[in-house]
Amino acid sequence: MRGVLRRIRDAARRRTRLLISTPNLNFLVASQSNRSFRESLILSDLCTVDGMPVVWIARLLGIPIKSRTAGADIFDALKSEAGAANALKLFLFGGPEGAAERAARTLNGQSAGLQCVGWSNPGYLSAEELSRDHIIDEINASGADFLVASLSSVKGQSWLQRNHERLEIPVRAHLGAALNFQAGTVKRAPAILRRSGFEWLWRIKEEPYLWRRYWNDGTAMLGLMLTHVLPFVVWTWWMRRTHERGEALTITQDYGARAVTLSLSGPADARHVDRAIPVFRAAAASRKPVTLDFSNVCAIDARFLGLLLMLRKQLEAHGCIATFVGVSPLMARIFRFGGLDRQ
Repeated sequence: MRGVLRRIRDAARRRTRLLISTPNLNFLVASQSNRSFRESLILSDLCTVDGMPVVWIARLLGIPIKSRTAGADIFDALKSEAGAANALKLFLFGGPEGAAERAARTLNGQSAGLQCVGWSNPGYLSAEELSRDHIIDEINASGADFLVASLSSVKGQSWLQRNHERLEIPVRAHLGAALNFQAGTVKRAPAILRRSGFEWLWRIKEEPYLWRRYWNDGTAMLGLMLTHVLPFVVWTWWMRRTHERGEALTITQDYGARAVTLSLSGPADARHVDRAIPVFRAAAASRKPVTLDFSNVCAIDARFLGLLLMLRKQLEAHGCIATFVGVSPLMARIFRFGGLDRQ
């Protein structure tokens, strides 16, 4: 949380864009079938885990996500972080009828680290309709530091991506229910339920219509566990067992006139991520297409696949691509389980 708050404060002070996404189980499920939605998460500047099921899956895969950092928690931490003199200026966008206005009134009635300088609830329109000039102009004219959108998850991410260059507010995020919590229209679950992963039961009590979404997400997660997560765990464990314990990862770098080729040899896993990061960072900084040769890679895990996604993200920011060659059938299966085949 300290790191998240620092990133937000720095971006607001420097007026640099910071797109925050807060993936929960619903986000994870939607990203499996909606490519543009998945891309909106990968291309975000900062992703914090907003659902305990995502934390549990990460732990099972060996990904170093230790705890949940929910959007509502970020909102509360910002409220209490500083006095009104140093308050972040906030613009609230969307939510149920009247919720943004009530949340703004509540925030401005407190001596808090957030001051609401504007709000807008244009109604239940499409992302395209919500991108009309007069709507964007109203948001930009507020001079806010932090834009909080409260739309449906897919629409909210789509709207933020669609207007990424047009929005002038530096920090922006889709925080969903956080606006309702601030407005007082929905009570948030007690801390013990949030920590144990049973907040969904409380949400159904507060908003009964959500039961269908939680049912669908739960059954989709079960399918994801059986078809992707558990096979991924088994295959990566088997690959680790087949190579020598002391083997190291080596990366040969070939910087050509038009492209960069990185040839990997050995186990591409969490133990060697620190070795790969500076190499990948330098390749991305070259602003050239990058080819990664996996012909001599004997193992790979979720942590390293995540690093490959980050490399692709940095390359795309420069208008370049990452190409994988020499991928064995077994490695291709691991890529597929880890979602890298969708690139």
